[in-house]
Amino acid sequence: MPGKLKVKIVAGRHLPVMDRASDLTDAFVEVKFGNTTFKTDVYLKSLNPQWNSEWFKFEVDDEDLQDEPLQITVLDHDTYSANDAIGKVYIDIDPLLYSEAATVISGWFPIYDTIHGIRGEINVVVKVDLFNDSNRFRQSSCGVKFFCTTSIPKCYRAVVIHGFVEELVVNEDPEYQWIDRIRTPRASNEARQRLISLMSGELQRKIGLKVLEMRGNAVVGYLQCFDLEGESGLVVRAIGTACTLDKLSSPAAFLPACSSPSRELKESPLVHPPSHGCRSTHNSPIHTATGSRLTQNFSVSVPTLIYTGMGSGSAGKEGGPFKALLRQQTQSALEQREFPFLTLTAFPPGLLVHVGGVVSARSVKLLDRIHNPDEPETRDAWWAEIRQEIKSHAKALGCHAVVGYSESTSICEEVCILSASGTAAVLNPRFLQEGTVEGCLEQRIEENLPVGCGFCHIPYDELNMPFPAHLTYCYNCRKQKVPDVLFTTIDLPTDAVVVGKGCLIQARLCRLKKKAQAEANATAISNLLPFMEYEVHTQLMNKLKLKGMNALFGLRIQITVGETMLMGLASATGVYLAALPTPGGIQIAGKTPNDGSYEQHISHMQKRINDTIAKNKELYEITPPEVSEEMIGSPIPEPRQRSRLLRSQSESSDEVTELDLSHGKKDAFVLEIDDTDAMEDVHSLLTDAPPPSGFYSCNTEIMPGINNWTSEIQMFTSVRVVRLSSLNLTNQALNKNFNGLCENLLKSLYFKLRSMTPCCLCHVNFTVSLPEDELIQVTVTAVAITFDKNQALQTTKPHVEKSLQRASTDNEELLQFPLELCSDSLPPHPFPAAKAVTVEKASAMGDGNFRNRSAPPCASPTVGVVKMTPLSFIPGAKITKYLGIINMFFIRETTSLREEGGVSGFLHAFIAEVFAMVRAHVAALGGNAVVSYIMKQCVFMENPSKNQAQCLINVSGDAVVFVRDSDLEVMSSQQPAANCQPSCTGEVTT
Repeated sequence: MPGKLKVKIVAGRHLPVMDRASDLTDAFVEVKFGNTTFKTDVYLKSLNPQWNSEWFKFEVDDEDLQDEPLQITVLDHDTYSANDAIGKVYIDIDPLLYSEAATVISGWFPIYDTIHGIRGEINVVVKVDLFNDSNRFRQSSCGVKFFCTTSIPKCYRAVVIHGFVEELVVNEDPEYQWIDRIRTPRASNEARQRLISLMSGELQRKIGLKVLEMRGNAVVGYLQCFDLEGESGLVVRAIGTACTLDKLSSPAAFLPACSSPSRELKESPLVHPPSHGCRSTHNSPIHTATGSRLTQNFSVSVPTLIYTGMGSGSAGKEGGPFKALLRQQTQSALEQREFPFLTLTAFPPGLLVHVGGVVSARSVKLLDRIHNPDEPETRDAWWAEIRQEIKSHAKALGCHAVVGYSESTSICEEVCILSASGTAAVLNPRFLQEGTVEGCLEQRIEENLPVGCGFCHIPYDELNMPFPAHLTYCYNCRKQKVPDVLFTTIDLPTDAVVVGKGCLIQARLCRLKKKAQAEANATAISNLLPFMEYEVHTQLMNKLKLKGMNALFGLRIQITVGETMLMGLASATGVYLAALPTPGGIQIAGKTPNDGSYEQHISHMQKRINDTIAKNKELYEITPPEVSEEMIGSPIPEPRQRSRLLRSQSESSDEVTELDLSHGKKDAFVLEIDDTDAMEDVHSLLTDAPPPSGFYSCNTEIMPGINNWTSEIQMFTSVRVVRLSSLNLTNQALNKNFNGLCENLLKSLYFKLRSMTPCCLCHVNFTVSLPEDELIQVTVTAVAITFDKNQALQTTKPHVEKSLQRASTDNEELLQFPLELCSDSLPPHPFPAAKAVTVEKASAMGDGNFRNRSAPPCASPTVGVVKMTPLSFIPGAKITKYLGIINMFFIRETTSLREEGGVSGFLHAFIAEVFAMVRAHVAALGGNAVVSYIMKQCVFMENPSKNQAQCLINVSGDAVVFVRDSDLEVMSSQQPAANCQPSCTGEVTT
């Protein structure tokens, strides 16, 4: 056998009382892996049993080690009746299968029951011995590392980025099997959890096999999702970026993959695909294409080319012959490999050459029952269609790759909306294939490569653009053309020149629909989607102009379907790029006949908008330098003679006359008021209140314009469930309520974090779902990071790594407050029936207790709490080791909802238990932090009349070992490196 699994059950503690007569428990443990089960002895009458069992040994194939989880079941022994279940522990063995991974899993694991929650802890030791196996037909992918982070891991360097990997597996959902009618809720939930664990392991193994076929050794940006299709079945799918990574040898070399910017610039030739790749069919920003079979493969794709978001470099006059030669080499190299889709949002220096803009596609499908789980061709074909749409849009933008790529679904009964989005880009081919481009060519074009603005230059042919766009010469280098606005799904490049600070920009939209079934429902949704897409981008553009900014990064658009409504939520981080032109103002124009009071109202709204723009520029310190054209040498061409008209969804078909509303070289952005809906759109622009003084927010990892971070971080998760009480809601009222819900959620977070000011809410991730009719659920996860307000803020060329290395370590302890203590002081909710819960597992001991100051510098520190953050790094610290991914799925059900504190108490306790179980698994691996943490799904279902509720949560992240910068300095100064290295690996003892 190629593998041997050894398990030892040590002890238990804090078990629940199972025998009412003695108030004690007769506990024993079943250890199961695959079809083999071992049992410990029964430890009589104790709530803290000490089993100290022998080593249970399982001889299994290595593919079974990847697919199967280790199941540990704690039971109470009964002599005359069936044994009572106390709870279970699922342990993923995959982290032990890496060559650089931990050799043992040892620690206290919470015993979890799907009905009662956590019921004590159990101490388990797990070891794996792998034998060498040269069988080329084996089906395991041991050795392939998985990372949830969407950037190259901090202690690795990227040798080759091979491309996109994807896979999905399907099965029948145990919740909808016939036997579910006669078995207990606990048995049904456990069957579901076990099946999802098996499917997750199988999926990860299949992804690993594809990576090995590409000759890679890692998957970066691994995103795994569960599609609960009801009676149609259960789908687990994953995407990622296959790479070949090298471990950095020096512990002090915690830099990006290529640490020399000047060297990278030499190795980053400008790449320009030929212009004939553009398609003339993309002149319209939105178009639809219907499928042929509505009964099974009903499809209405809504691909969206954001014509306002293009940016990358076009071939200039300089270096023409060399660029033409390079273009031919790049094109021939790319024709020999698959079109790359990369899930990365941050890149090694030199990889990202140009950005073309956001490309997205959506498709509406009718779900049918999965007849053969071993042949999921139908689902594969659906996603293949979506990716083909994305690919064609990227080619229309003159790009050969899509970066920041993500996929999502929204399911309601028989209808499923498939969504995919990314950023069309031109990449350096040196990272995508073995070998490098000729050095002589790189040296000749190096002088023509602009620094800090090259990614903004357009990659498409200016004379044959597939859409209308306003282009000017780059305000930084004055050599290439840039768009007036740039939309992307990636993080801000580290070398980008930014003026001022960024901010979170959200677009929110609700649309009512009639209840319908099957094809009628799918048709109604398909008809609404193009208009919703247009309205969401309209709001984003309006709010971006209102902030006085010209670019969006980290754009994420969700379209959620419910029984009676569709909801759209778009989040992005707005910034002012110095390379792009200064945005013009917003001009309101009315079509109503002359009316004194109406004209007065219009002028009042115009004044409010102008005042808001001025205040925002002052708030975010947007003061671009004025550069005279005489000093440039290359004049800025005059804007094209066409007005920029932006209307509401009820846009009139009448011909619009040209409006001369420009001032200087800046075009005005026109909002035409032709009906009530359009006026509501203008009012919504002015209702977004800015954050309180001392607070900033963004949905990217780092706030642009702030560099002086400290080591104080506080992660939080907040969930709000709202039941709409009115049955006669209109679209306007629904939009107002949804806006109020999101705004009040942000205000409550600012209130609870008020003692951390000045701070920034980074990686703000909003998720909206419609679990039931008239029920809205909004989940937000973010991390608050403080910064030193006494230091001067740097507003140009921010570099994340350098700023983190300079982060202050004077105040290392976490704030000692649990966020939920402030829940009584929340501002009033917009709905009388609103229910809210905010959860943060604050530690009783801060990070200051992580370091034992009296211990020798090389001693392994004792962890007081495992840090959790959605960021890929920890401020003021260095990640020394990646221990594997944490991918966990939990189900919690209750039949006493009111007794557990209602929806708030139930969700609060469940999320706190999820945090505890994640931390326990990381500590057992020897880690002291979870980075790139994300709650990918939180599905809540409620039946108030029966006092019942159920919630499903899926979380993931990277388990790591980190060391504080101050600790590294002490280690290097007090101990010789040779003596310190064996004991300073960052391993953690618990």
